[in-house]
Amino acid sequence: MNSRHFLIVAFCCIATAMTARAANPENGKMLFQGRCASCHNVMKKLTGPALAGVEDRHPEAWIISFVKSSQAMVKAGDAAALEVFNKNNQVVMPDHPDLSDDQIRDILAYIKETAANAPKEDDAPFSRPGQKQPNLMPLSVYNFPFMIAYLVLIVVIVILLIFLVNIKSYEQHIQKDD
Repeated sequence: MNSRHFLIVAFCCIATAMTARAANPENGKMLFQGRCASCHNVMKKLTGPALAGVEDRHPEAWIISFVKSSQAMVKAGDAAALEVFNKNNQVVMPDHPDLSDDQIRDILAYIKETAANAPKEDDAPFSRPGQKQPNLMPLSVYNFPFMIAYLVLIVVIVILLIFLVNIKSYEQHIQKDD
C-alpha cells in the first residue's frame, strides 16, 4: 500500500512541476512598456530606480508584493520598502493588484534579459558592429501622403526653375534687340 501512495504523490508532484509556467520575457516586455516604462528604465534611474539587478537586491516574493501594493508595505514598516520609497524622493509607486504573480515574473524575466544584453558602459558604439539597425519605414498608408506632397514640391520647384531660366533668357534676348 505504501508504494501505491508513493506513486500517487510522485505523480502529483510531477504533474504540478509540468504545469509550472516558465517566465516569458516577450510578454514581460509588453507589460513593462505598458505599465513600468513611464517611471522605470532597466539600466538608468528615472522617476523610479533602475531595475537591472532587482532580483539580486530583493527576493522574488518581496518584489511581487511591492509591485502589487508598495504603499501597503511602506505603511506596514517594511525596511526595504521604506528604503526604496525614501531613496526615490518618496514618490508613490502606483499599485498593480491586477497583475498576476506570473505576469510580474514575466516582467522580471524581461528585465533580467535586457540587463544581460545591455552594452557595457565602456563599450564604444562602434565596438558592436551589426547591432545598429536603421529605423526605416517602408512606403505605406501612413506615410503615403507625405511622399506625394514631397514629389509635388519637387515638381513645383523644377517648373519654377525652368520658368526663371526662360525669363532670364527672354530678358537677354530683348537686351540684344535693343
